[in-house]
Amino acid sequence: MNENAVLRQDGSHRFSWGPRERAITAIVGFTAFIAAVLVCGSRIPMDSIRVDLGNINQAPSWQHLFGTDWVGRDMLTRTVKGLSISIRIGLLCTVTSSLIAVVLGIIGPTFGGRVDAVISWLVDLVLSVPHTIVIILVSIACGGGLRGIVIGVTVTHWTSLTRVIRAEVMQLNECEYIKVAQQLGKSKWYISAKHMLPHIIPQLVVGTVLIFPHAILHEASITFLGFGLPPHEPAIGVILAESMKYLTSGQWWLAFFPGLSLVLISMAVARAGADLQKLLDPATANR
Repeated sequence: MNENAVLRQDGSHRFSWGPRERAITAIVGFTAFIAAVLVCGSRIPMDSIRVDLGNINQAPSWQHLFGTDWVGRDMLTRTVKGLSISIRIGLLCTVTSSLIAVVLGIIGPTFGGRVDAVISWLVDLVLSVPHTIVIILVSIACGGGLRGIVIGVTVTHWTSLTRVIRAEVMQLNECEYIKVAQQLGKSKWYISAKHMLPHIIPQLVVGTVLIFPHAILHEASITFLGFGLPPHEPAIGVILAESMKYLTSGQWWLAFFPGLSLVLISMAVARAGADLQKLLDPATANR
């Protein structure tokens, strides 16, 4: 019998809505929302964000839920388009950072010696410098734009997950089945692929999800400062940077709704990561 099924007085059963079910529902709902934003944003043509001088500086209304800007562009359309751009960049940076983390996190303890020392030194080096400064310098060196922001965010967001995976692999090296595989003559690459990698998948999945909000927030902040995406891109950072010129004239909606949308998505991702960690943790998975 399902442990979430509760016996009624008449002998029938009803389903109990427990923490596990709430976590699964939250993850599914958030995933569907992100997919909807990506699909809607990708289907919005640039021509639809057009100048409409007859609707300049309109406050939020039923016709324009997020209002309009100083040239009459609908802010809801721009916000959805900007969120889709930030999410795509965040996903790309998250995947590449996770790949770097899993490779270095496994290679270090597996090969040990100087290899592990160099990887540990790289982790400490990257963590010792503020991410924002590194991203700005890398973006400038790469000529800015999409390539610069992706490389900058990627090279600064692999360190924490690398430490988690490295610690897990170090524990695995003390397990009996790993020592047996070594005694049987299996190569380090074979042990890493067949024994190490499957074991660290839960940590990898949760860590990848938790990297995502940091990636999109750093992308938006660097673009806001003028070192990321070019001004013609309707990214959230560009929208927020442009809106600063008009806040003193009372047009609060130009920054409020795009900024709030970005913060809410980041908080939702962090919550989804925490829920996912509960589901993958054997101690809490069946509660």
